[in-house]
Amino acid sequence: MLIIFFLLFAGFRLSAQVTAAIQVSDLPSIVINREVSLHIISPEPIRYADISTNSIAGDFPVDNILRLKILPDSASRLNNFSSNTPIVTIVGESFIAQYRLVYLPGTAVSSLVNILPEHIRPLDVAATSLTSPELRVHALSMLKNRSSHRIRKSDEYGISVALNQVYTIGDQVFLDITYRNETNLAYDIDEMRFKIEDKKINKATNVQSIEIKPVWQLYPLTGFKKTYRNIYVLKKVTFPENKILNVELTEKQISGRAITLQIKYKDILKADTF
Repeated sequence: MLIIFFLLFAGFRLSAQVTAAIQVSDLPSIVINREVSLHIISPEPIRYADISTNSIAGDFPVDNILRLKILPDSASRLNNFSSNTPIVTIVGESFIAQYRLVYLPGTAVSSLVNILPEHIRPLDVAATSLTSPELRVHALSMLKNRSSHRIRKSDEYGISVALNQVYTIGDQVFLDITYRNETNLAYDIDEMRFKIEDKKINKATNVQSIEIKPVWQLYPLTGFKKTYRNIYVLKKVTFPENKILNVELTEKQISGRAITLQIKYKDILKADTF
């Protein structure tokens, strides 16, 4: 009985594995030809793409578009797909999608294809991770808040900086920061750095500094004449009371202006949630 049960259980697992597999013939197809470049539009930034033939070249004009083009003198090898069907694999932040590429001569071919929900399979990502579109939705909701209350603020060289809001969701921390220029000289941003450092620096000891890179930000770093507001997302960090999170903004000029905003750990502990 034990042997029979084991065989039945093994057969059930094998059947489940076969069912879970996807055959090439079951993949959705996309028509491509050598006259028109094919643009595949993803709902998320594309992290990885694979084309199973050397006859087709691919690149990323922007982070959520994969452009495919048949290379010169390759069309003759693409006429017969019955024995070797090219497959394009696209991996986003939270999904994977695969398509069969079907060669069709002529110009009656679409140049734009959207990845549809029924064509994607979710990846095994952490439940607390957010995709770029989801991060953007939360960041824009923070921008709608025009409250005059500031959690932290600092000013130097005619430049003021304020921490407007702190929100958390899962293991991600959203920081809403605004810079204001009270001078008539535009501020050309060189870089922005987030560091965990000691509150009080003793000259007799080495300064311990841990730099943290934002995992996402709403807008790119650009210069500003009067006001610059942005949302930055950090992975959840913990640090003791004798440490502080310094946000440093520096100017491109050699003797440029620099301003630091100090964020205490209790500011993150008191953060709102979406």
